Amino acid sequence: MPDLSSIIRLSDIVQIFILYLVIYAILRRAKGSRFGQALMGVGMLAAAMVAFTFLFHFDVLSAILRALLVYLAISSVVIFQPEIRRFLSQVGAIGYLERRKYGADGAATPEFVAETVVSLAAKRMGALFAFERGISLRSYEDTGVFLDASFSRELVECVFTPPLPLHDGGMTLRGGRISAAHCVFPVSNNPDLSVSGMRHRAAVGLSEETDALVVVVSEETGTVSIAHNGKLIRYAGDQCMQPLVRWLAKALPGERPGSRRFAKFLDKFTKGFRK
Repeated sequence: MPDLSSIIRLSDIVQIFILYLVIYAILRRAKGSRFGQALMGVGMLAAAMVAFTFLFHFDVLSAILRALLVYLAISSVVIFQPEIRRFLSQVGAIGYLERRKYGADGAATPEFVAETVVSLAAKRMGALFAFERGISLRSYEDTGVFLDASFSRELVECVFTPPLPLHDGGMTLRGGRISAAHCVFPVSNNPDLSVSGMRHRAAVGLSEETDALVVVVSEETGTVSIAHNGKLIRYAGDQCMQPLVRWLAKALPGERPGSRRFAKFLDKFTKGFRK
């Protein structure tokens, strides 16, 4: 009896694994499209016919089948040209190396939220965000307008652009999604905040009554402040990006530390390609 190790080599296993990944990636990318459905149907039909001719040793039918598959592949390129072009564009975008905006559950990533906040600060657009943690913010959401929407820069700018109806008040976020806007937060009586605006006093007031992380963007100075446990920490200019990401990582649905470090490595590696 021949030794299996002499028949199945390590290189064969690696090649089978690579082929499996390629086929799986193609089918996953094409899933839901006409091209994907046609590809699945042709693949199942071709596999059945190949198995049929192989089992019964129909050499003539096998040769005809190979010729038909070649013509079918050429005709598929013509028939499904738009779908194939869109698929190749997605592959060429190298999506797995791009900076992610949302997690697997649809929650906004800390980096994406921080970029949005810094963008508001650069435009001197006042904003107030409250990120729910252990203590519920639903009682404060009842004072505003319920949204339950995905976090996006365009939506945030629309909400906080004066004189639109929702620009005044705070925005609450739960699980990386916008839950409500135009919410009224309690104002702090801390005497150290006597020279601060109402947004900053409301941010500290909410952080005194809950464990929420509250982010404030000043309309007058463009500075970003963090309110937590009744304390207000101010960051000016470009210095706020990294601290803001660290704060938000504690309040937003997190990833495994290893995956986050790997994402940071990929972000640094591909920074030159995104410029």
